[in-house]
Amino acid sequence: MPSQSSTTHHDPFSPEHIHATWSGTASVEDAAQAFGLSRSKSYDLVRRGEFPCRVLPIGRTTRVVTASLLRVLESGEPEYNTASSASTKAS
Repeated sequence: MPSQSSTTHHDPFSPEHIHATWSGTASVEDAAQAFGLSRSKSYDLVRRGEFPCRVLPIGRTTRVVTASLLRVLESGEPEYNTASSASTKAS
């Protein structure tokens, strides 16, 4: 008979676990795993402004906004960084 701890094991990249344990930002690598993407594909999407959730360039580092990642995982609707800049280009 399996132990109870093995039956209650949670996926480390489930929205519930992310909400409970991650801080306000996460690495691109961790977010990539949550989306089921490779590290190289994720960085390619970040460079093109097409990563499915909001990212923050901080110096030479890029961080993913955890709240945005959770919204995308739960809704399936991407939140691209370019969405806010599109309205400023229209003028």
